[in-house]
Amino acid sequence: MTNIISYKTFEVVDIRVGTIISAEENLKLNNPSIILKIDFGEEIGIKKSSAQLIKNYKPEDLINKQIAAVVNFEPKQIGNLTSEVLVLGFPDHSKEPILIEPNKIIPNGGKLF
Repeated sequence: MTNIISYKTFEVVDIRVGTIISAEENLKLNNPSIILKIDFGEEIGIKKSSAQLIKNYKPEDLINKQIAAVVNFEPKQIGNLTSEVLVLGFPDHSKEPILIEPNKIIPNGGKLF
């Protein structure tokens, strides 16, 4: 069963849409990842994230893709990178992440509600 939370608790998690402007493989980690720079608009700016996406995405295919991310978690040190946001996805049949993307263009920084 899923843990039940209040709507007020949900509101604390700040999920925004951003556009990936840079993506580079980072093969130096135990779990290879792609380092993303994501533009969340004027209010939030450009943030970095390390995401284990290599099984389903090539870095060049991620450029200009809009994705959803949590922007108010504490930064997390991953190898030599500080990951500032958590990109969101669902597991495919192999339990590898598939990014959450809006099906229409949204202004960067738009908040999930």
